[in-house]
Amino acid sequence: MKFSQTFRITLLALALGGASAASQAASDTIRVVTDPTFPPMEMTVDGKRTGFDIELTEALAQAMGKKIAWTDIDFKGLIPAVLSGRADAAMSAIYITDARKQAVDFTDPYYAGGLVVLTKSGGPIKTLKDLDGRRVTVQVGTKSVNYMQQHYPKVQRVEVEKNQEMFNLVDIGRADAAVTGKPAAKLFAQQNPGFTVLDEQITTEEYGIAVSKNEPGLTKDLNQALKTIQANGVYQRLVDKWFEGKK
Repeated sequence: MKFSQTFRITLLALALGGASAASQAASDTIRVVTDPTFPPMEMTVDGKRTGFDIELTEALAQAMGKKIAWTDIDFKGLIPAVLSGRADAAMSAIYITDARKQAVDFTDPYYAGGLVVLTKSGGPIKTLKDLDGRRVTVQVGTKSVNYMQQHYPKVQRVEVEKNQEMFNLVDIGRADAAVTGKPAAKLFAQQNPGFTVLDEQITTEEYGIAVSKNEPGLTKDLNQALKTIQANGVYQRLVDKWFEGKK
């Protein structure tokens, strides 16, 4: 009986020790979800993730002495992944909004963007007022859906899953315009003659990293890392790389 108790205690100690080691290993890795379909913020090139958000996150992790474990999911699933505990954070050109702040915490803003209108050059849409009655495509799960519904009720919304789908619909004439984030719209217009982005923006907003409310320490550490790379010039080099000539 004494041997049996000792054996059970030993097994328990080994199990606890293993769990502790696994926990320590996990603490060195930040699990981050993204939807890499929104260039130049995040995208997949030759099978590898790249873009401003991706390189910024890796730079933050390096400043923290951590590693990033990436998982790709649709944009609409980013916040739910953080809420369910499947991810520690979400980095995917996510606007900081009051509604989202009720579900997750956000880091300090890391870049200013906003919703803009992408349309065909020489087309009927010259100002925001021209959107009324037109077919406007938006991406499911983004702020543009509710914003257009509330502020542009006369617009015929065409909702799609991916950012590129919006651009394709405008290109083939199944939508008159796309409402999306400024960086992606500007980049697409530059790379595709015949498209333009209206000078008048729909909104001006800021991007942040969404973090689980159960990990306030992670939010604090990310904010400190952001200050570090802003001070040492790494942040500005990334901005120059991804946005110079793209604004």
